[in-house]
Amino acid sequence: MKNKVWKKIVMGLIAVLLIIDIIAGFFFYNLAIERNVKDFLTGNADLEVSAETMDVLLAGDWRDWSHQQDFKMMEMESHDGLDLKGYFLEAEEPTNKTVVFAHGYLGRASDMSLFGQYYYEELGYNMFTADLRGHGESEGDYIGFGWHDRLDYMGWVNKLLEELGPDTEIVMHGVSMGAATVLMASGEELPPNVKAIVADSPYTGVQELFSYQLDRIFHLPEFPIIPTTSLVTNIRAGYTLQEASALEQVSKAEIPILYIHGEGDTFVPTSMAEELYQNTKSDAELVLFDGANHGESFVKNTDKYIKHLTAFLNKYIP
Repeated sequence: MKNKVWKKIVMGLIAVLLIIDIIAGFFFYNLAIERNVKDFLTGNADLEVSAETMDVLLAGDWRDWSHQQDFKMMEMESHDGLDLKGYFLEAEEPTNKTVVFAHGYLGRASDMSLFGQYYYEELGYNMFTADLRGHGESEGDYIGFGWHDRLDYMGWVNKLLEELGPDTEIVMHGVSMGAATVLMASGEELPPNVKAIVADSPYTGVQELFSYQLDRIFHLPEFPIIPTTSLVTNIRAGYTLQEASALEQVSKAEIPILYIHGEGDTFVPTSMAEELYQNTKSDAELVLFDGANHGESFVKNTDKYIKHLTAFLNKYIP
């Protein structure tokens, strides 16, 4: 009789824990992946940057520059039927060189003008930047964290080649989630026109990033929350957290990659960039910036950033 009672108690506890786990899976999907306001990042100490950096990011001259440019809007339908928006700026002098930008989590296309002004004014590149799915003016009710976005960017590259011609040379430059996007694209069969990739503050994979943040922000274990959240993500967004791996993709890459990361980055740890660099199949370089937080390297030490970026581009896109 006692055994039956204990069995019922144990089964009841398992059922309760299972229900809690399912609720947690949907909670974290809605929190991080569903397209909505992300209040949980407000006040996150890992995203704090210096006052000088914040001034540049919020009110730098690059924003005025961006507003003054005559960007041509481009549209593309994704492989799964979403209407995506991109923006193209033709160089002042004719050129076959084009930079394709990918912005970060919760950002938008215009954010990449922070880097685009240098490419446009100093290097003479055409500039293309897009709103990733689930961001800005692009459709999508979920955030792809780079995985479905990699296919979107393959589409954008092909569309640009159709418009600009077969001699076009392309560098793909992404920050944070945008860096993961271009790294995930690196493992696909990109056209030979894509000559180089710049990945600023990338993560190794979505599962690894979520596990890190789950522990750091919520002090919760990876199991069983991450597998359940991955299952919910697969049902709702069509991909699993495990398959969305930049690390797996760069192990197949044929295109040279420049990795950039702040040594003070606690939102996406520097160790992730180091692991990506160590596992990259193609030619690769890693440049670390002392004291720079997440995505802060360009503003923190512009001269150093430009020096390494320009040397890298001149090497592979002379």
